[in-house]
Amino acid sequence: MEQCFETHQTWSNLPQMFFDRAELLKDEDFLQYYRDGAWQSLSWKTVAQQIATMSEALRNLGLKPASPVILISENRPEWLIADHAIMAAGGITTPAYTTNTVHDHSYIINNVQAEFVIVSNWGLALTLLNASHSCPTIKTLIIMDKPRSVSTKPVNLHYWDRLMKETSADLETVRTKCNDSRDDLACIIHTSGTSGRPRGVMLSHGALISNAAGAADVIWEDYPDSGSHRFFSFLPLSHAFEHTAGQVLPILIGGSIGYAQSLEKLASSFQEIRPTLSVIVPRVLEVLKQKITKQFHQVPVVGKLLLDTTLKLGHERYEKGRLAWYKYPLDALMSLLVRRKVRKRFGGRLLAFVSGGAPLSEEVGIFFDSLGLVVLQGYGQSEAAPIISCNRPSRLIRMHSTGPALKGVDVRIADDGEILVRGELVMKGYWNNEEETSHTVKDGWLHTGDIGLIDERDHIVITDRKRDILINDKGDNISPQKVEGRLTLAEEIAQAMVYGDSKSHLVALIVPDATWMTDWARARKKPPNLVALQHDEELIKAIHAAVGRTNHNLANHEKVRNFIIADTPFSTENEELTPTLKIRRHKIVETYGPRLDRLYRKA
Repeated sequence: MEQCFETHQTWSNLPQMFFDRAELLKDEDFLQYYRDGAWQSLSWKTVAQQIATMSEALRNLGLKPASPVILISENRPEWLIADHAIMAAGGITTPAYTTNTVHDHSYIINNVQAEFVIVSNWGLALTLLNASHSCPTIKTLIIMDKPRSVSTKPVNLHYWDRLMKETSADLETVRTKCNDSRDDLACIIHTSGTSGRPRGVMLSHGALISNAAGAADVIWEDYPDSGSHRFFSFLPLSHAFEHTAGQVLPILIGGSIGYAQSLEKLASSFQEIRPTLSVIVPRVLEVLKQKITKQFHQVPVVGKLLLDTTLKLGHERYEKGRLAWYKYPLDALMSLLVRRKVRKRFGGRLLAFVSGGAPLSEEVGIFFDSLGLVVLQGYGQSEAAPIISCNRPSRLIRMHSTGPALKGVDVRIADDGEILVRGELVMKGYWNNEEETSHTVKDGWLHTGDIGLIDERDHIVITDRKRDILINDKGDNISPQKVEGRLTLAEEIAQAMVYGDSKSHLVALIVPDATWMTDWARARKKPPNLVALQHDEELIKAIHAAVGRTNHNLANHEKVRNFIIADTPFSTENEELTPTLKIRRHKIVETYGPRLDRLYRKA
């Protein structure tokens, strides 16, 4: 497989890139997935033929060139096939999250004026059909599920399997029809919307190909045997990070993809798929850290001692760059008793987690590094296709940085500290939103809204978020994500949101960790549920102690002086989390603002 960054320039569009790879790799396994009670796989050749067939089916159904097609599905082979079939037919893939409400779907469909929708199952289809009443443009619905006797009028219903059986397609003929240029639109990805309405980020074929090529350069530098790479796909493919790093990148390097059964079965999926690389978000790493810690602590004395010893050695290696020579035997023993066991949990072949979507806590990063699992923190946003920079395994990894910019990406720091980005990866703009586009992209430079610096090693260090910064009544700038990240490292706290813009001090909304709270309640013979314990004085005292421990490591103006306990955990269902698990501050403040304000009257 070619390992030259310039290779990507030979492709005009994503389907062309896929068909070239499929022609080279033919019968090799490409997609691994769980269905009908067993793990199954599809070869490159099979997937290529299915893409060609579905693209012809879309053309036959009347899909017009440059028309947006809504794609709503969990991660599965059909997602990738539909995505490339849409583009091969000249359309524009417009992914939507499976967690979207009727209102969310209505907004996106009306925003892009979509006529076609592809959806995976009837549960998602029914939500979509409810939205269709306020979306007069929808004409055609394709569902991957088995047929049902359900009225979809006035929308025309078609079934995925039937279209595949009834449509004939010559692969080479379809390839000749894939004539989009690098500058043509490949997809419209709606930002997850931590505040306000989501915006449709327009990404070209060239943006996605060049961005994946820049990411491939990171892999080729340290893991050159790219043909053997298997990626683990579980984050939503409708998000730009997973779409590029978890789908476009594996295709570009000729790797394979394994789809997790579900978020609930991540552990077993890791062991079955045995990936070498996995895209991940910090919140999932935090949950994994808690589970690993709890498992070791379940073995009285010995388990805790082994884990603590391994972490102590890992911290020393991280801080000093190496261990003292006389600690080598102990470190080798910990590799045998601890690291090997942990790595086996993730399939035994994992080379690195690639973390993005939100800032990674330094403590969490060092935790996994100590256990022999590399975490490469990257930085990006949907408007940059989305990867701007990433740490390199061969260079000294510092968890506070997001590494150097990818090849083909120019980065500079504006006078006010804002990070600016330029290159083919920059979006073409926001769909039907010229005003926002003109504020975000100026003279070819993407204004990220992030504040940061470039250190002496040319690594990007994010220090703040322009629009997320809290400024207290004394004028101190406070990064809420930093404080929230520290709070959720406490075993008692699962989620947190700090509050205090223009106030004298910070307060917080806390969601106790469910496992910790259950154990705590049972030990005191109390009902182990949040509703019953929300105002329990003993529980509040325990959480207060956890907040106090966190405050010891924060500056005075960052300390949390008071808190309330949330009614329910933040989730995508109550719209307090984005699909990539970032908190939606404006939604949470709508619910809890008055109660948080009352904390100041008690001070």
